[in-house]
Amino acid sequence: MAAETGQPAKASSSIGAQYIAAAAVWGASFLFIKVAVEGLSPAQVVLGRLAGGALLLALIMTVTRRRWPTGTRTWLHLFAMGILMCVAPFLLFSWAAQHLPSGVSSIFNATTPIATMIIALAVLPEERLTRIKTAAMIIAAGGIVLVLGPWRLLADLQDANLLAQWACLGATTCYGLGFTYTRRFFRAHTYDATTVAAGQIGAGALVIAALAPVIGRDPVDLSPAIVISIILLGAVGTGIAYVWYTNVINAWGATLASTVTYLTPIGGVILGMLVLQEQIRWNEIVGGTIVVLGVLVSQGRLRVRPPTPHNDLP
Repeated sequence: MAAETGQPAKASSSIGAQYIAAAAVWGASFLFIKVAVEGLSPAQVVLGRLAGGALLLALIMTVTRRRWPTGTRTWLHLFAMGILMCVAPFLLFSWAAQHLPSGVSSIFNATTPIATMIIALAVLPEERLTRIKTAAMIIAAGGIVLVLGPWRLLADLQDANLLAQWACLGATTCYGLGFTYTRRFFRAHTYDATTVAAGQIGAGALVIAALAPVIGRDPVDLSPAIVISIILLGAVGTGIAYVWYTNVINAWGATLASTVTYLTPIGGVILGMLVLQEQIRWNEIVGGTIVVLGVLVSQGRLRVRPPTPHNDLP
């Protein structure tokens, strides 16, 4: 009996470790991007990232004997997802990394669930705007404004900082479009998450490979740190971490697994401060916290209960 009761506990511990590992890797991905753009252009960073992820996922597909998706229409959808969820946001985040601390980019990444919710409300008929979702959008919008720091607007207009912040928001909007697109066009398919990921990341790798000769012709200045960052960003951040996350979804369900989004800004900010000695302003930390609160409200994980009436005794 001891062995029987110990096995589920061991499996649960393994899933928990994979959950934390995925959050840590995705939080660290902004650090890897920041290091990589020191010697590579944004397009070259994305090419290395998607090529590494595609190769690893293709290997997993081969080893596990999964069948690749078939049909022209299916692959057109996968290419659209590859552009929306890989090529476009990766390019925007990589460009922003040239002008923003990695920790700030990770804070903006936390707006992804809010962007997804807003787009889903506009596109998916079954989505409805409730008081909770309205409150979530208001809270998150306030957090975004605080992170942007409107009192620094004139100073930011003199450099690319403001544009970089909007690029991050553009990247999370792409994620929102991609997630909504996936829900709308892939809900009837029987492909598992790993197969869909291998298809969309492979398609994204082909797209950026075609674009790189045009938009990624900058000189390459490699260093050991840059090479290691690209390997980790591609193989681990775009490959292994997704497999971890798929295991968490299978064990815990999509709703609980999605809470990994709350942890990535923490890792991104801490790593940026410790490794790159980045300075994070008070408004960016407070604003990021407010954004996370908005996400918690939108998913019903943060509720304010009305006070319970008490009968006064005579």
